[in-house]
Amino acid sequence: MKKLLLITALGLSFAFAGSVAPADNAQYQKECASCHFGYQPALLSKASWEKVMGNLSDHFGTDASLGKVESEQILSYLVSNAGSGKITANNSTMQITKSPYFIKEHRKIPAKFIEQKEVNSIANCLACHTTADKGNYSERAIVIPNYGRWE
Repeated sequence: MKKLLLITALGLSFAFAGSVAPADNAQYQKECASCHFGYQPALLSKASWEKVMGNLSDHFGTDASLGKVESEQILSYLVSNAGSGKITANNSTMQITKSPYFIKEHRKIPAKFIEQKEVNSIANCLACHTTADKGNYSERAIVIPNYGRWE
């Protein structure tokens, strides 16, 4: 992945094209990230998050219903921080793993790496992206269980 040079008021710092803002909302962490990886809002578009939150009674086969207040608070957080641009382009689904960007970035990964019990699903970001919880999906931070660093 290419490095992006960011100029800040404090000097120079480096970021990677694979970085997004971490999911740092307490309500979202409590209600959503307690059951699965806390996907960063920037990984889906506003319309996709509205679809996800609009059908919590059938949330990928699970009833994840919330109270009206909690649901509205989380939806507000998600749509306020939703992604745009290349990460969410052409993805009108509720699934990050179905986006053209995600598919392009993961196309070379052999099925045996994904199917092993330590990973189990392409949606299990943290299994290989060791800094995914911080919003960093840099190739430098990829360690595939039972294989090692992604080269």
